[in-house]
Order: sequence, then C-alpha cells, then structure tokens
Amino acid sequence: MKPNKNISLYWKCQLLGWSLAGLFWAFSAWMQVQNTPQHRGFSFQLALLHFILDIVIGIAVTHAYYLFAHKLNWVGLKLKSMPAKLILAVFVMGLVYMFLVIIKLYVLRNYFSYSFNETFLGFFAQNYLIVLASGIRLMAIWVLAFHLYHYAVMEIDTAKKYARLEVVAREAQLQQLAAQLNPHFFFNSLNSVKALISTNPVKARRAIDLLSDLLRNSLYRQNTDLISLHDEMSLVNDYLELEKIRFEERLQFTITIDEFPDTCSILPLSVQTLAENAIKHGIALQKDGGRIIIAIKRQEGCIRISVQSPGRLNSTVETNGLGLKNLKERLQLQYSNKASLNLTELPGDSVLSTITIPLS
Repeated sequence: MKPNKNISLYWKCQLLGWSLAGLFWAFSAWMQVQNTPQHRGFSFQLALLHFILDIVIGIAVTHAYYLFAHKLNWVGLKLKSMPAKLILAVFVMGLVYMFLVIIKLYVLRNYFSYSFNETFLGFFAQNYLIVLASGIRLMAIWVLAFHLYHYAVMEIDTAKKYARLEVVAREAQLQQLAAQLNPHFFFNSLNSVKALISTNPVKARRAIDLLSDLLRNSLYRQNTDLISLHDEMSLVNDYLELEKIRFEERLQFTITIDEFPDTCSILPLSVQTLAENAIKHGIALQKDGGRIIIAIKRQEGCIRISVQSPGRLNSTVETNGLGLKNLKERLQLQYSNKASLNLTELPGDSVLSTITIPLS
C-alpha cells in the first residue's frame, strides 16, 4: 500500500498562515528601509533568513501547543471552561515566542551588522515589551482559531450523531410497525381462504396461489421503507382478486392511476391497508356488497391516494383499528408530518379514505 502523501488541513493552514505573516513582515521591513533617508539598501539574504526563521518559530510554538492540547484533551473544552485555560496558554506561548524572536533578532543583527555591539540583556530590555505584545496578539489569534475550529467540528459531530440516532430510532419503529402489520394482513387473508375450502375447493386453490404471491412479495420487501407505486398496486390487485373470490359479485372494484415516474415510491401496504379497511368495514357489512373505487392522482406536488367504499364511518372501530393506526404512525415517521391520512363520510352512505404524501 502506498503511503498517503496528502498534506493535512492543519499543516496547510500552518504553512500558509505563517508564510503570509512572514511575507507581511518582510514587506513592512522593505517599506521601512525605502522610507529611511540615506538607507544602505535592503538585504534580500537577511530578509529570506528572517522569513524562514519566522515560519519555523511560529510553527514550533503553535505546534507545541497543538500537541499539548491533544494530550490533555483541551480540544474538547466546553465554552465555559475555555477563558481561564486559554488566557494562561496564550500568555505562556507569547513568552516563549518573545524569547525565540529576540534570540533570532540578536543573532542575525550580531552576525550581519559589524557595528552592532550591544549585550543580549541590553537588547532584550530594549525590545521585549514590543515583541511580547506582538507574540501575545499572534498566539491569541492562533489559539482562538484553533479552538473555534475544533468546537465547530465537535458540534457538527454531535449533530450528526443525534441525526443518526434519530434515523436508527425511526427505522426501528418502522420495522416494528411492519412486523405488527404483516401478520395482521395475512391472518385476515388466511381467514378468506378458510371460508372457501369447504364451499369451493377450486377457488380455494386459486386463493392459495394468490396468497402465496402476496406472502412472497411481502417477504422480499419486508426490510424496505418504501416500494414503487407499481409494486404496491400489483399487491393491491392480488389482494382484491383474492377477496373477490370470497365475496364473488358482492365485491366490485375500480382502479384509476395517473401517470407517475417509475421511481415514484410509497409506503409498503399503504393502499392495501385502505383496501382491506374498505372491505372489512364496508363490503363485508353490506348485504348486497358494493364497489370499491381506488384513485391515485398527482395533486400540487403530492400523491393523493383515495379509496371510496360503501358504508358509514364508525370512529370508534374503523378509525382506531390496528391497520389504520399503524398506517398513521408509519406515515408520520416516514414523512416527518408532511403526509396525512383522513377518513370522511360522504352523502349516499359511503366512506372516503385519503392519503396525501409528498411526491418524491
């Protein structure tokens, strides 16, 4: 495996930041020399040495703090803990920076200027306040930027963790709801087959074939949050055909669907739940049966799924059953309160169930 030769963001910022600072100081020195009467000229060799040593000193002091902060886990400091510790750190870094810069200045002046004969202590006493103030200012800027960056990263990581926990919790709830709904659906279907076995074995065999298809489709899709509209309607067709075998002429149904993209997806068993509810609380309670009308339409950026069936709305039974209660919770979880499920009693003894979801 080849070693990773990419420079980290930290070192890019270090090199770029201190290089820009060094260039600024070199330019300031050049301007000062140009504005000095009878100047002896600007030494580019000396300026290059200052530039290199300024970068080395700046990186040495700040990287020492970088190592120190990571060792003591100061990168995870809370806001209320920062001021006291960081003020002390900035002052210490400023002192170290001051000593290194004054040593650099003294050595270079002593080497490049033959007329320079000042003692180190005298030179130090003359310059330490200016260099210390400059060092504290620089270190304060660096430390503030360093900790603000890490604080921002920490906040982003925390937000990501909470978001991930919410997603995991939502997926767990959806799986739990699906686990409740599948047995409920198949127990009802098995009861339909059971009713046919003694009266019409031929239709019972056909019903078993349809039920096996329904079971196969459900098992293959049990871990998916969404399925295509086409697949859901295929399941609904099989379910209604299965129920028509039981109810015969008492059950009629009509399905109309607007054109939707192939990628259009909805909740599994959502339309089927409304169809099952219409049969259980509508067709099964009507002596002459009736017609179920399923319409899926595009409406203002949403998918509107409606199932109309004969009967009257019984709020204590029909709207609080396991199927609809389960469906409401799944819609709320999947679409974050952007979907709705409504049941309305219409004139002429019919009930309209409507799901409205965003068009993905």
